[in-house]
Parts: sequence; C-alpha cells; structure tokens
Amino acid sequence: MKVVVLLTVLGALCVLTEGAHILPQKDFDLQRFAGKWHRVGLAYNSDWFRQYRDSLKISVGVLVPTETGSVNVTMWQLKSSGCHSITFLYEKTDTPGHFKYFSTRSNALKDITIVDTNYDEYALVLKTNPTGNTQVAMYGRKQKLRAELMEKFKAFSLAQGLPEDSIVIPLAAEDCP
Repeated sequence: MKVVVLLTVLGALCVLTEGAHILPQKDFDLQRFAGKWHRVGLAYNSDWFRQYRDSLKISVGVLVPTETGSVNVTMWQLKSSGCHSITFLYEKTDTPGHFKYFSTRSNALKDITIVDTNYDEYALVLKTNPTGNTQVAMYGRKQKLRAELMEKFKAFSLAQGLPEDSIVIPLAAEDCP
C-alpha cells in the first residue's frame, strides 16, 4: 500500500514539472493563500542548515497581499531569547504562484514557487537561488498535518535532489507571536 501511495505521489509530482522547471499551483489564488501558516517541514541543501537542523522548531508566518499583487511575509520563530520576527517582500511575477525576493542572508535573488496547496490545510513551497541552493518547505494551517501530506513533502524534496538527511520535521513549538 505504501508503495502505491509513493508511486502515485511521484507520478503527480512529475505532472507538476516541465523539465527542471517546477510549475506553480494551477489557478493560484493569492487571497485564499493569505493568512497564517506554520512551517512544519523543511528540506535544504545549504551547508549552514546542517548545524541547525536538529534544533529547528516550527515557525509561524503570516502572508498579507499588497495592492500590487506582491506579498508581505512576516515569519516568527521562538528562540531562547524570545519571539523573533523577520519580514520579507515576495514580489509578484507574471506567473501567479511564483514570486521573487532578495535574501540579505544569502545575498541572492530567490525564486519562490507555490507548488501545491489546498489553501485550507497545506502548502508545498519551493525556493531556489542562482547559487544552487534549493529549499522545500511544507506549511500547514495547523502545526500537524496528515501523514500522507508529510510523505508528499518528503517525496517532492527527494525528487528535487535533496538528500534524505536534509529533510527535517521541526519540533512543535508554542505559537509565536
């Protein structure tokens, strides 16, 4: 049964791709996507990520669309020193569900693609940058998602060439803020 589910997920993921280019959610609706999300899964091939992966906790993000179709994203994370936030502007592109933002940490323009979402429960997001770093994140409206959705996240991460040891399910955390 698990093999059938995995093959079905992998088959669906192949439909979402066009060569190496990942297509965003069909008919993406930014207004439905807005609101509070918990990052419940993360896979990343960046070297700095390895040293922090075991201490990661679920973080919270709030997405607020702008009048121009871009998105203000505020992410909160609970650290030992308290609740910390960082804000990004995801700039719209000509393709709904595809955004760009400049990362000051990596000093690079990143592509953000909303690969798959049902708006009410989960969102699978791909971030890439020209330096070759790839990040896959699974977001949920709640801190816990169904097992088959987490399997979908893992399968998609592996399909992007991320090693299994780069896939992390962060520890539960108190909501912050």
